[in-house]
Amino acid sequence: MYQKYQTDALVLGSRESGENDRVFILFTYEFGLVRACATAVRKETSRMRYALQNYARANAALVRGKRGWRLAGASAIKNAHGDPRGVAAFARISELVSRLVQGEEANPYLFAALAEAHEALMSAQGRPASGWQGHSDIIGVIEIVCVARILYTLGYISTEALSTALFTHTAYTGESLLEAETMKDKLLSSINRAIAETHL
Repeated sequence: MYQKYQTDALVLGSRESGENDRVFILFTYEFGLVRACATAVRKETSRMRYALQNYARANAALVRGKRGWRLAGASAIKNAHGDPRGVAAFARISELVSRLVQGEEANPYLFAALAEAHEALMSAQGRPASGWQGHSDIIGVIEIVCVARILYTLGYISTEALSTALFTHTAYTGESLLEAETMKDKLLSSINRAIAETHL
């Protein structure tokens, strides 16, 4: 009997497998990045198909079998909807995480940074965040901060290099986004240099 694990998960992407199956790339709270197969999920009758849309947040039931992870169930927490620019930003973030994270390993900071960015981007809908007084597009600033936090937790950016409190927490509040806006050029420079160093 295989053990079933319940975990909070972000759907970073998926691909078709066979006639009705799909393999999902999930970033989970419990296990980090996992690839899990869901059988018959492409059928109209599947109860999981709506919870596991790309760029959604879901509660996933995972079983580790001989051939890897299998999805045994899922319920939606927050689907990818709202301002299309916010969804597109999270899609780019998802692609970056899929490329940079290797192997399964829990990373609570990275999960929190992604989950809170997901919430902020799906709720933005072109409106300013609470306390936002900045001049830049808020969706762009959220994306920059999230990418910087991803690179920081994976060891590509050091806090000393940027001298900022942005990496001491994972919130995307008006105050932290304003700080990011004031140092946007420096952040972008560090991000571009770090991504170039990954050779991905």
